[in-house]
Amino acid sequence: MSSSVRPTTIALATVGALATGFLAISRVSLADVPCGAAYAVYFDHKRRTDPEFRKALKRESRRIAKAAREEAEAQGAQHKQAIRQAVTEAQEEGFPSSVEAKEAYFMNEVGRGEALCQDESEHVEAALCFYKALKVYPQPGDLITIYDKTVPKPVLDILADMVAFDGSVPVGNSFATGSDAGGSTGAVDD
Repeated sequence: MSSSVRPTTIALATVGALATGFLAISRVSLADVPCGAAYAVYFDHKRRTDPEFRKALKRESRRIAKAAREEAEAQGAQHKQAIRQAVTEAQEEGFPSSVEAKEAYFMNEVGRGEALCQDESEHVEAALCFYKALKVYPQPGDLITIYDKTVPKPVLDILADMVAFDGSVPVGNSFATGSDAGGSTGAVDD
């Protein structure tokens, strides 16, 4: 008699060990596996052959997309309202008038803004700090060029919304041109 193990015995032992390990890890019973596979086959067959089922799936997909779009619009409106409220509160607080007070205020607000930029949940507050610093800076257009190079884009976008809402900050077209703020004059060289 030979003491070798047949390949089919090895294959069965391997499949058994894998199935036992898989079931122990995922806590799925043997009865659930065929049911899941049967449902997948049924769903695929229904999707391919039943026009009403396809229409229902499309309607559901459109309904979900519409709900997501409405939610995004609502969040956008809420975000704009938070920006407006922050700018209004900053304007009500007022800004310093003496040169020394403006300088100290500017340095304080820029420092706070840089610290708040690190936390994504504080982007509106960080943009508000940069906005306050911009309001007391003697040449806001130059400061915006610096912001464009140093401030993260999400904060810069919020700051642009704040400046657009305020309208009293003389920034020229720095935000409109984005990264071209210090760039070309628009003339074509031959």
